Amino acid sequence: MYLGLDLGTSGLKALLIDADQKVVASASAALSVSRPHEGWSEQDPADWIAAAEEAIGALVLSHAKQMAALRGIGLSGQMHGATLVDGAGMVLRPCILWNDTRSHAEARALDADPRFRQITGNIVFPGFTAPKLAWIRTNEPEIFARVAKVLLPKDYLRLWLTGETISDMSDSAGTAWLDVAGRRWSPDLLAATGLGEEHMPRLVEGTAPAGQLRGELAAKWGMTGHVVVAGGAGDNAASACGLGVAKGGEAFVSLGTSGVVFAATDAYLPNPQSAVHTFCHAIPQTWHQMGVILSATDGLNWLAGVTGAKPAELTGELGAELRAPSGVTFLPYLSGERTPHNDAAIRGALIGLSHQSDRASLTQAVLEGVAFALRDNLEALRAAGTELAAVMAVGGGSRSQLWLKTIATVLGIPVELPADGDFGAAFGAARLGLIAAENAEPSSVLTRPGIASIIEPDRALASAYGDAYARFRALYPALKGV
Repeated sequence: MYLGLDLGTSGLKALLIDADQKVVASASAALSVSRPHEGWSEQDPADWIAAAEEAIGALVLSHAKQMAALRGIGLSGQMHGATLVDGAGMVLRPCILWNDTRSHAEARALDADPRFRQITGNIVFPGFTAPKLAWIRTNEPEIFARVAKVLLPKDYLRLWLTGETISDMSDSAGTAWLDVAGRRWSPDLLAATGLGEEHMPRLVEGTAPAGQLRGELAAKWGMTGHVVVAGGAGDNAASACGLGVAKGGEAFVSLGTSGVVFAATDAYLPNPQSAVHTFCHAIPQTWHQMGVILSATDGLNWLAGVTGAKPAELTGELGAELRAPSGVTFLPYLSGERTPHNDAAIRGALIGLSHQSDRASLTQAVLEGVAFALRDNLEALRAAGTELAAVMAVGGGSRSQLWLKTIATVLGIPVELPADGDFGAAFGAARLGLIAAENAEPSSVLTRPGIASIIEPDRALASAYGDAYARFRALYPALKGV
């Protein structure tokens, strides 16, 4: 048996699979976010441990025999979080999360140092880990002086599980301290924030063993043998492992709270000026490019909150057939935007409202606006040298066939919908646990799921949506100007 633990922002999921990769059971525990000031976003790492105890404990209660046969654990987690521990492994302050923007000035200062883009292949975004430490160095010097290790969220779970400070390449690529081509820490970039390699965890590939479950926990949960903990992955790389997106040209689009266009690459292909993330994959000698929009289903949830209707009710009013563009344009920058604008200050807008703009037209505008933002990401990936023939769709928004039709038409490529199953980050983490525990060949484990349906672009509406996308593109600079 193999266990995947996915530490998200709103909860932790534990997923148990067998040697045939069939899902045996799953359990989850909720998490909350603290926002003590505008732009701040924090969590107490003790809450992660409590959530893991709750979820794993539920599996032990319901599937004691299977959990006793556990051989491997894989970890997936929200990226970029700054978890600071002292020499005794004690947490020094709440973790500053990926969506915390307090260090925007520090991010700009680090990004102005040409070494960062040259070595990491990425813009230094405010959400990355390095600017958070620069902020702490200035604003909380007494905390900074006591930092022994900087850990990413899932790697703090590993410390609890194994007693070791280790991280993987894919998650570490989002810190702005990793030499992404060389897959190692950069002493120069660490020194730019007053740190050294001694402050960093040891690096391994996501498929490699990275510690062993402590005997105390194994006994507590009734496990009878040695349990290997894999290097694991950042959440999007883990999702890619769950979907079998492991080779160059394979890709997926995720419609979750945020939106992601993720493409695996067989070579290191940085293009930081496009605001595309170029990170290590969880698989050795493989990288990935990723465009990120900060509000995908969040945009629909916002409209649902304003109108008092449920998201499914809103999309249901539109029917199943794709219509011509609504004439109303939604810019989904409710929390700023990453790709391609790298603009934490920009905010969303509805443009082109008229007396005829009813609730359905606003819903259609939201679906189109998210699709146009994803097209921005696709174009950024193209500028970075990656052409995609098709994408798989995952995430809560992929339950809307109309939204998938909109996205396929706007992107101009087919969208593939996987067969029913759990192929998310927890499943990908469990697969990495299997590979590490059994020394398995990654390609034999990271297979792609069956495809339930393929949504083709609507060629009859392609020109109309192309014109609507051009209007969308023209509106960002106008909005930024005011």
